[in-house]
Amino acid sequence: MEALAQDLATMVRTPLHASHVAAMRELGVVREFPEGAVLQKAGDPNVEFHYVIDGAVVAIDPRTGGQYGTGHLGPSQFFGEISFLAGGKAMLGAVCLEPSTILTLQRDDLLRLMRQIPEMSDIIITVFAARRRRLIESGEASLTLIGAEVDRAVRQIAAFAGRNRIPFRSLTLGEHAAEAVAHSCNIGSAEPAVIFGKHLVVEDPTPAKIARILGLDIAVEEDKLFDVLIVGGGPAGVAAGVYAGSEGLDAVVVEDLTIGGQAGTSSRIENYMGFPTGISGADLVWRGEVQAMKFGTQFAVPRRVGAVAHRADGSFCATLDDGAEVCAKAIVVATGVQYRRLPIPQLEDFEGVGVYYAATEVEARYCRQSEVIVVGGGNSAGQAAMFLCRSAAHVHVLVRGASLAASMSDYLLSRLEADPCITIHYQAEIEALDGDSQLQQVTVHHKAADTKQVIDAKAAFIMVGAAPNTGWLAGLVALDDKGFVKTGQSVGKQTPYETSYPGIFAVGDVRAGSVKRVASAVGEGSVAISKVWDFVNS
Repeated sequence: MEALAQDLATMVRTPLHASHVAAMRELGVVREFPEGAVLQKAGDPNVEFHYVIDGAVVAIDPRTGGQYGTGHLGPSQFFGEISFLAGGKAMLGAVCLEPSTILTLQRDDLLRLMRQIPEMSDIIITVFAARRRRLIESGEASLTLIGAEVDRAVRQIAAFAGRNRIPFRSLTLGEHAAEAVAHSCNIGSAEPAVIFGKHLVVEDPTPAKIARILGLDIAVEEDKLFDVLIVGGGPAGVAAGVYAGSEGLDAVVVEDLTIGGQAGTSSRIENYMGFPTGISGADLVWRGEVQAMKFGTQFAVPRRVGAVAHRADGSFCATLDDGAEVCAKAIVVATGVQYRRLPIPQLEDFEGVGVYYAATEVEARYCRQSEVIVVGGGNSAGQAAMFLCRSAAHVHVLVRGASLAASMSDYLLSRLEADPCITIHYQAEIEALDGDSQLQQVTVHHKAADTKQVIDAKAAFIMVGAAPNTGWLAGLVALDDKGFVKTGQSVGKQTPYETSYPGIFAVGDVRAGSVKRVASAVGEGSVAISKVWDFVNS
C-alpha cells in the first residue's frame, strides 16, 4: 500500500522533450495562477491540458476535499489521466500549491499534436494510463459502492465500472468504513448505496446514470455528421475505431454496456499473438480503446442503437435508446454476439445475484470458497473455469455434449482435465435454481444416467450459445436464418465486409461466416476501414 500512496509525480518521471513543449506553446496559453487557484474540479468536463512551467500543483480527492496522495506536480510535469483522452469528466481536482506558471492547451489541440508527434503521445499516454491504474488499485476512487454483496443494483454498477476501467471502491455493509460514509452522506445507517465524491448519493443507480456523472456517454451533437458510426465496442469495433482514427476519419463507437464486448469477459487469452503469457480480454481491448482515443475516436457508453434510417442526403442516422440521434456517412456493424439465456425456471430472479454471463474479478469476489457452476463448452467457458478455480472451492463445468474436442482448444481442455479443483460433467445441464435473495443451490440433470445432483453453489456462469445482436438491423440489411449479417459474395458484393446496403459494413462475430476468434475480429475491424474510407471519400 505504501507504493499506492505515492504522489502523482512519482508515477512516471519521463518528462516531455523541449521540442514537445515548444510545440504546445504555439497552440496553448501561458497563465499565472496564485496559490490556492483551482485549475480543475472533479466532475468538470476534461477539456484542458495543464503543463506546469513553474510552481506546484496538487491533486484534490473529491471524497475528502483534501489533497490526493502525498506529493505534488512540479515543473515539466502535467496534470490529468486517461479520462482526458475520452473527453469525459475529471476524476480528480487540481489546485495550485503555490504561485504557479501553467501552460494550458485545449483538448482538441493536444490530441492533434499527439497524432503528429508520436514520441510525445507515448509519454502522455504512459503517464495517463499509469495514473488510471493507480486510481483503480488504490481503493481511493471518487465512486464508492456500499452493499454490492447483497444488492443487485449496486452489484450491476460494480460490474459496469470494473469492466469499463472506472475506479471505484466497494465497502461491505456493517464495516466501519461503510458506516462512516453513510453518516457523512446523511443516509443514516449504512444501506446499499452508490456515492460519487463526498456527498452525491445516486438515486436508483444505473450504469447510464454513472456514465452521465463521469461523462462517458458523451452528449450527442445533433447537428454533427461523423464519417463513420461504429456500433459495438468489442475487439472488432475497437479495432475499427483505432484504424478509423489513424486514417483521419471522424469516428464514434457506440457500446450498450462495456467496452470489450464478450471478449472483455475472458479472464485470460493465451493464443493471441504477441502475448506469450496471456492477457485478459478486458486488458487487450482497453489498450485498443486508449489507442483509438489517441487518434480522436470517441466512445459513447452505455448507449444502445435502436434503429437506423437512411436520409435523403445519403447519410445514416441511428436513433439511440434515449431518443437522441447519431448521424454518419457510413456504419460499421460490430455488435458481436451474446450468450443465450437458457430456459431455466427463475433464471431472471437470480441474474446479477448468482447467475452471471461474465467471469471477471468483479464476479469472482462473490463466490470465494463456494462451489461454482460454469455452463458451456467453448474457450470462454474453459477460461472462466480456470480463472474461477483460483478462488472458488470447486468448479463444475456442465457440457451438453459427450466431448469438448471439437469446441475447445486442446491446451485449455488438457488443463481443465488435469486440475483437481475442476470437474467436467458431460451431457449435463441446469434443471433448477434455488435461493432466497441470492443463488444458493443448483440442481444439475445428468442426462446419460438420468440422475439429479444438487450442488450448493453461489454462482452459475452461463457461457453457451451465440445469438447475434442484430434486431435493430432487421429490414435494412440481409440477415441469414440465425440473424447473422450476410456480407460479401452472398449479397453480391466484391469485398467480404460489405452488407447488402451500400455504406453499411459488418465485422467480427456478427458477420455470417466469420471465424469466432478475437484475432480474426481485430483483423476484420481494421481491414474493413479501408473500404469505409473509400466509401466516405468517393
